[in-house]
Amino acid sequence: MISHLMRPALALAFLLCMAGCQQSPDVTRMSGPIFGTQWHLTYHGAGTNVDEQVVTQLIQDAFAVVDGSMNHYQPDSMLSRLNAAEAQTAMEVDWDFALVFNTALDIYYATDGAYDPSVSPLINLWGFGPKGPTRRPSGNQLEETQKFVGLNAFAWDLSSRTFVKRDAMAMLDFSSIAKGYAVDLGADALDELGIANFMLEVGGEVQVRGKSPRGDQWRLAIEEPVPGVGGKIFTAISVSDVGIATSGDYRNFFESEGRRYSHLIDPRTGFPIEHDLVSATVIHPSTMLADAWATALMVVGTKEALRLANTYDLAVYLISRQGDELISSYNDDMMPWLLASENGEGQ
Repeated sequence: MISHLMRPALALAFLLCMAGCQQSPDVTRMSGPIFGTQWHLTYHGAGTNVDEQVVTQLIQDAFAVVDGSMNHYQPDSMLSRLNAAEAQTAMEVDWDFALVFNTALDIYYATDGAYDPSVSPLINLWGFGPKGPTRRPSGNQLEETQKFVGLNAFAWDLSSRTFVKRDAMAMLDFSSIAKGYAVDLGADALDELGIANFMLEVGGEVQVRGKSPRGDQWRLAIEEPVPGVGGKIFTAISVSDVGIATSGDYRNFFESEGRRYSHLIDPRTGFPIEHDLVSATVIHPSTMLADAWATALMVVGTKEALRLANTYDLAVYLISRQGDELISSYNDDMMPWLLASENGEGQ
């Protein structure tokens, strides 16, 4: 596997609270490099007939699918070849690419374009892409670049998996959804192998199944969203059989002339987000959907995030900044996971 892959686009807002787990001879932990970050797997109760090397290979095979299809840091990936193609060049993409794009497309329409997989030219312009460096572009640069952002810059037929770029400068970016999809593929592979109790994590995107090594739900911590203060817990959740993802604007940013610019770009304005929401955690059965929606909710802000969460059956935990104070808000779907934590499960 190639290790210098997708740089994490999302703020890593999870601490995997494994310190309290009882050590057991049937608990296996493994990890490795992927997508410019690390993957971690903890599983137990698999029995002696499950070979660790087979598990590692299955995980790596699942990640290789995403790497070859939609890693824009990989020059020969399907996504990179599409982004490099000339205008009016028809390309047939693979099934995984089409599935991820179709999911991103649904969220694009649900958010009226606030979540946009074609935002890559703006990300690159602000210096948050592969080339950097971060900088504030001029008004003329923004105006020119926004011409290439928006899904009207592409034509596609999902039945034949064919894409055509209407302009050579148009690009797609799956950074906010691909890691979640990779986690789902890995989780499915573990299921097929008969491993029922596990936690699989890639760069902060998590899927948990069954029970923790303690025999109860898996406990995860949501990090306090303060720049430069890593490892401080804001709250904890106890979960099982779900995917979890967090997006935030407090790790990846730059400052210019006394103003802070987040890596999260609102494609509707061309500018980094500027509102009170600093962290959004989403729980959903699909890690891919949790991953993408966490980014989408960060773009739209607290009020709209809660409305969208209730409309699309997302459990969300939002952290907003009011002056020097951090304020949390969450919807009814999140309450069972929070109540489980407050009642002491996962301790």
